[in-house]
Amino acid sequence: MNQWISQIRTPVRRQGTDTYLLLMLLSFAASVALTRLFLKLTGYPQLGGGTIHIAHVLWGGMLLFVAALLPLVFANRWVYTTGAVVAGLGIGLFIDELGKFITQANDYFYPPAAPIIYAFFLVTVLLYLQVRRPASRDARAELYHALEALEEVLDHDLAEDERADLEARLHVVATSSDRPDLVRLANLLHGFLTSDSLHLAPDLPTSWERLQTWARTLEGRWARRPWLRAFLVFGLGSLSVLALAKLAMLLLASSTPGGLERRILELVAVGQVASAGGLSWFSARLALEGAVGMLLLLAAGLLVAGKERLALGLGYLGLLLSLTTVNLLLFYFDQFSTIVLAAAQFVVLLTLLYYRRRFRPR
Repeated sequence: MNQWISQIRTPVRRQGTDTYLLLMLLSFAASVALTRLFLKLTGYPQLGGGTIHIAHVLWGGMLLFVAALLPLVFANRWVYTTGAVVAGLGIGLFIDELGKFITQANDYFYPPAAPIIYAFFLVTVLLYLQVRRPASRDARAELYHALEALEEVLDHDLAEDERADLEARLHVVATSSDRPDLVRLANLLHGFLTSDSLHLAPDLPTSWERLQTWARTLEGRWARRPWLRAFLVFGLGSLSVLALAKLAMLLLASSTPGGLERRILELVAVGQVASAGGLSWFSARLALEGAVGMLLLLAAGLLVAGKERLALGLGYLGLLLSLTTVNLLLFYFDQFSTIVLAAAQFVVLLTLLYYRRRFRPR
């Protein structure tokens, strides 16, 4: 029993995990959105004929198999980046056909499928946010990361800054580990890194570093406080108008004789309301949209008035409620046309968080 317990190895978070998860999230979202857009524009074509129908869930499964196979076959670090993108594409193609596999009628357009897919995406976002938190630095984890980074030596791609990072990790191992064998290994590797025989790659910026430099240039030029505040006012105001417009149209219809009944019949005709329970969910959607719309409108007004702290707090609350709660109902009733709205809300939320971190730090 003790021998079996001693063989259990504590997991060590891989270096760059947050980047890999972000790539998977982006490719996942792009896969679902582009698949739905392509099918909508082409009239939902089918690949096959007669009794054969090759659904895109099969392509998604194939991509997921490739993503799982890559790190099992290859040891290069580029495998993780490629696998993250391929896995995201595969997940999107696979989960897009969820409606077919949770209904007896194989209904691709089953209304609850869209909010389930969106909820799965939100759970993955929460996982990404959790992974972004700094991991604990212990000697064992540092040596794991140092040994992984030594692959750059084999590929003749070790730069000066990467060597400095490796030396810092090995120094942590040598000074904090209580295992003499690990300390000796760290010292040997440190001596190898500082030897004259080590080949260092020219310190040329990579494509990613050039992109980061370009982004910082744009940030310095455009990310100024008045312009960002104006964008937030415009974004929060526009989202509030969109949220309140539907409620206003329903109230306007209710003010005319028979207007509310005609609106309900229209919803029944297009399949958005099929029962009394569906009407209750639709009413809840309108009420929540109205509440969020008022929050965002109040936040935009306070931002114009210079009450930044309260405005940013209300805007953050409204956007968070919209992204995590209201959009689930919107995806049910409006299906994947809500993707554009959700993307706009994400952009405004990210801008708000950036503004608060840069100009109003705690």
